[in-house]
Amino acid sequence: MQMIRVRTRMALSACAMLYRSSISGPVRLMTTDTQSVAAKLSSSGLLRSQALIGGKWVDAYDGKTIKVHNPATGEVITDVPCMGGRETNDAISSAYDAFSSWSKLTAAERSKYLRKWYDLIMAHKEELGQLMTLEQGKPLKEAIGEVSYGAGFIEFSAEEGKRIYGDIIPSPLADRRLFVLKQPVGVVGAITPWNFPLAMITRKVGPALACGCTVVIKPSELTPLTALAAAELSIQAGIPPGVVNVVMGNAPAIGDALLASPQVRKITFTGSTKVGKKLMEGAAATVKKVSLELGGNAPCIIFDDADLEVALKGALATKFRNTGQTCVCANRILVQEGIYDKFANAFAKAAQNMKVGDGFTEGVEQGPLINEAAVQKVESFVEEATSKGAKVLVGGKRHSLGMTFYEPTVVTGVNSEMLLAKEEVFGPVAPLLKFKTDEEAIQMANDTNAGLAAYIFSTNIKRAWRVTEALEYGIVGVNEGLVSTEVAPFGGVKQSGLGREGSKYGMDEYLEMKYVCLGSMS
Repeated sequence: MQMIRVRTRMALSACAMLYRSSISGPVRLMTTDTQSVAAKLSSSGLLRSQALIGGKWVDAYDGKTIKVHNPATGEVITDVPCMGGRETNDAISSAYDAFSSWSKLTAAERSKYLRKWYDLIMAHKEELGQLMTLEQGKPLKEAIGEVSYGAGFIEFSAEEGKRIYGDIIPSPLADRRLFVLKQPVGVVGAITPWNFPLAMITRKVGPALACGCTVVIKPSELTPLTALAAAELSIQAGIPPGVVNVVMGNAPAIGDALLASPQVRKITFTGSTKVGKKLMEGAAATVKKVSLELGGNAPCIIFDDADLEVALKGALATKFRNTGQTCVCANRILVQEGIYDKFANAFAKAAQNMKVGDGFTEGVEQGPLINEAAVQKVESFVEEATSKGAKVLVGGKRHSLGMTFYEPTVVTGVNSEMLLAKEEVFGPVAPLLKFKTDEEAIQMANDTNAGLAAYIFSTNIKRAWRVTEALEYGIVGVNEGLVSTEVAPFGGVKQSGLGREGSKYGMDEYLEMKYVCLGSMS
């Protein structure tokens, strides 16, 4: 009983903790600019501030809310419900009830709903991009790009869902026929992060719905508004009530409800390795299917024979996309000793010229970090590296804009024992490490528990193939820094996760195989 009371007190205080941890300093009221964007979004019907359960927009049952902030200004955009286990259980029940009818539709019928949803997302890509910049901070051009990228998963799933094939197996006995059917898993719990508020949802929900599953989505409390807007468009697309549900608030309570329910047959999660391990452990109690896209520590290997211009462009793209806040960002840039100094100087100059600012400002390439905790993490990593002998070429401190802006940073003299090389910095900091031989580069790259993405820059095709095959990563970009697409499998090895998202392979994550043995009917 004492443990239950403690857990109850923790749950009751969780919403307040979420509120306190999401802000830094006093709460700011919206400026005229922010108000005008929010008003425009509200008039379009896309600025939703309630959760979606069973086709109805609802508040938290106890009335509690959390504030959603603009990270570029600290201003409050709106309040959203701070929900917990009760609301989540109702969302699960709604999804479970809807599954029986949704799963019985033909793939072609489900495809039409998804295609309509895709069309609506693309028709509103400007508004969705503005909403994303407002709550997440990324530059507007990048945000609109994410909308198109995220919508691509819906479009692909609508098409690929019609190509879920079974199999016929030659029988060893003349009077039997053997078949393999593929059927939807059931209710899916989808837990998504703040760094890609739309794409991390659509690449889970798209294939889930196409396969015949229903979903309960838990977006990040930092960026729930894009998820709610996407859900609103799913309603407009005619997707039946209960097929798509969205809850947010007390993450541990929501997660516990999803894990405990026998009606939830799959958990799909993008986020930290630490949380992924807890979800995997919790899913064991009811033996749920699990797919996990977890943390990375991506190496970007620049060989002496690389085309320097191509390498600079690719490394900048993969390091500073989304202000360094992606799981496939180049976390370590390994440069061969023959071009180390030349590359470092050119890379530092390019980073220094990047325009930092509010994502709504024309020409901005780097927005704010998501919150104060993220800035403090970046600061601690840079301080630890410099205390051990690393040198900051450019940046290395908070930006003069204040708030959570941090200067694009390049650090040289980094070694494998520093935090910058061992853990994800998740910020605009590029540590440069020096290597001599191919073998040393491979050893350095693989010296991590992570295995999500890696990058190689070389004009030698034999070297590129040899190193690619030796790298212990689920994704390898060769002379390319932007590798994500809905038509290719995205996922990692080692402690970077289980399963794949996107492509025909990602569809299998939401299907069960059923073997049928048909005996003689005579």
